[in-house]
Amino acid sequence: MSLSSASSEETDVPLSALTTLRVGGPARRLVRAGTTDDLVETALALWGEGEDVLVVGGGSNLVAGDDGVDATVLVPSARGIEDLSGAPAGRVRLRVEAGEPWDDLVAYCVERGLAGIEALSGIPGSTGAAPIQNIGAYGQEVGTSVVAVHFLDYLTGDLMRLPVAELGLGYRTSIFKRGRQGIVTAVEFELDAPTAGGAPLSSPIAYAQLASALGVPLGDRVPLAELREAVLALRRSKGMVLDPADADSVSAGSFFTNPVVTERFARTLPEAAPRWPTSGEDADTIASLGEPIPAPAEHEHRVKLSAAWLIEHAGIPRGYTLPGSKASISTKHSLAIVNRGGATAEEIAELARFVRALVQTEYGVLLQPEPVLVGGVRI
Repeated sequence: MSLSSASSEETDVPLSALTTLRVGGPARRLVRAGTTDDLVETALALWGEGEDVLVVGGGSNLVAGDDGVDATVLVPSARGIEDLSGAPAGRVRLRVEAGEPWDDLVAYCVERGLAGIEALSGIPGSTGAAPIQNIGAYGQEVGTSVVAVHFLDYLTGDLMRLPVAELGLGYRTSIFKRGRQGIVTAVEFELDAPTAGGAPLSSPIAYAQLASALGVPLGDRVPLAELREAVLALRRSKGMVLDPADADSVSAGSFFTNPVVTERFARTLPEAAPRWPTSGEDADTIASLGEPIPAPAEHEHRVKLSAAWLIEHAGIPRGYTLPGSKASISTKHSLAIVNRGGATAEEIAELARFVRALVQTEYGVLLQPEPVLVGGVRI
């Protein structure tokens, strides 16, 4: 396969060099596609040859096996942010290339006074991956600002525009996580534009911890730059901002999703266990339980639990590590599994399995891993 001048190819690149968790053996080949046209051309050529392809963006949500992958790793590297027409009054529409680093996009929007994704500051990874995971934090989800994604479909080879209504977005899920194969090449967003005069304000604050950090009531708005700094400070305090000086940031972020269970099951948990109301849209993310999941009664509500609370109260403290392992629970946040330096993917997986087993034994909930697992990793 010949490459254009905007793409580059390497061989035997360790996936540990491409992921924030820093684990993973080599890929047979690595191709960085420098433009969207190159990404499409390269992907179609690889698929046409019957080649297995692993698309890697920022590598912040990936656990790769120690033996690597017998595949071509394709990295969308195209960057760019473009204003689009067609937004309603008081809104701005942007098209963002898949390779644009996510936090660079958030910083750009905050600087321009565009509100809607500011609470997602500090999340590592690429823009193309954001709707796949439907990333969320501090009361915001990216899906509320996405208008459409541009998508290269594996089955048809067509480059298409999928409106947000067709993406099946839910809590940390989308049609892409449920089997729709292909590559996101760009994402369209619609954000609130600043009003004339005064500092651009954030969206209404929807997360109690963030409101407390800012010293304002829930539902208030604050200057965008102020909210971004507060989010970054909170994330740093949990080791959730990539920082070479912070050993707790060598992770894949939250390793488990917060379980979504029926209200009936939630009543069996200790009264102190945090729980939040959720919507029917989260029905497909309902947690695996120790017993077969009972069919919910008609109109029965579902609630979201705190995975961090379940982990800590199952007897796993922050900083916990298995004997002889270089993987540990973060000292700052119970949901993060950290590479303490030289950990293997199997050590990461072993600790994750241990955590799941204890939580299941204690509370009957089988936690679901949030990162994508490749190369034979089993949790």
